[in-house]
Amino acid sequence: MSNIPDDLHFASTHEWVRVNEDGTATVGISNHAQDALGDIVFVELPEPGSRINARNEVAVVESVKAASDIYSPMSGEITTVNEVLMDAPETVNSSPYENGWFYKMTLSDDAELDDLMGADAYSDHCEDE
Repeated sequence: MSNIPDDLHFASTHEWVRVNEDGTATVGISNHAQDALGDIVFVELPEPGSRINARNEVAVVESVKAASDIYSPMSGEITTVNEVLMDAPETVNSSPYENGWFYKMTLSDDAELDDLMGADAYSDHCEDE
């Protein structure tokens, strides 16, 4: 499997979460997901200030192949969206774990991290698909 950062938590629907030092979380989609989607041409991001629940639709990604819903792996409030993706959605393809993040949020329940996979489990999950 490709390079999967050890500091991330993954949902079975291929979104990742990085818990930041300040207690916020950054969310994006995995390299596996962007590869399956192909060339990304548009990203619809959530509104800052929106409250979301884990496993609810929060964004949409459109590629040359298809449109795909993005689900929030955690519950909380959106604080920031990645404005770069508005003009350069292909950033998700070139840098899914660094520059291609979707949004940042404050978490309402850290225990939800227990429902997510670590890098090794996620790698196994992708191989099983």
